[in-house]
Amino acid sequence: MKLSAQVARTSAALDNVNNAISFNQTQDGYLQQVNTALSRMSELAVQAQDVTKTTTDRALYQQEYSSLGAYVNNVSTQSFNGVSLFNGATLSVTTDGEGGGTNSIYSNTGVDLTGASYTTATSDNITAVSNAVTAVTDTQNAIQKLASDRASIGANEESLGYYANQLSSLSNNLQAATSRITDVDVATESTNYAKENVLVQSSTAMLAQANSMPDSLLKLMS
Repeated sequence: MKLSAQVARTSAALDNVNNAISFNQTQDGYLQQVNTALSRMSELAVQAQDVTKTTTDRALYQQEYSSLGAYVNNVSTQSFNGVSLFNGATLSVTTDGEGGGTNSIYSNTGVDLTGASYTTATSDNITAVSNAVTAVTDTQNAIQKLASDRASIGANEESLGYYANQLSSLSNNLQAATSRITDVDVATESTNYAKENVLVQSSTAMLAQANSMPDSLLKLMS
């Protein structure tokens, strides 16, 4: 019974870890698109510095720049099953079924898309050359921060993957141990059945032979 309970707890912990991996994968999926948006914003900021462009041209660049910035800001509000993806909170992931003590917790590093590195870049205005120069620096800083955040997510996924493999192996071993206690040994029981069946048939044959002997004796006497 204790082994069966441990199997159930281990299975629950494995679910926790796999869900945390999915959480990180969802984060990274969003951040790939954020990277594309920031790269385009930095490109627009450089294009806005073209001396052959008019104020009207820069206004058009600003329109796209602002739209992309709004997209990045919108991503920061996204959630996974009601849990914020990008509020920067560190999530404690239970990595075994033995009570969730200090040694049973993995600290899943959070990502904060509302930080200054991102919000400064998304709020820039590139309708003037001097402002566009500033925007280039700000978008570069945001991209650098994004690279660091995605590296943290990658580390989370890698570490949690090891925990998942460990729990899966433990679950298999526990189930095997439980099976040895509670399940029928089919090979042994089949052998015993064959043995007992032979004995029963032999006994039946001997009894039939014993019952036929008086009849034979009477035939001889007659």
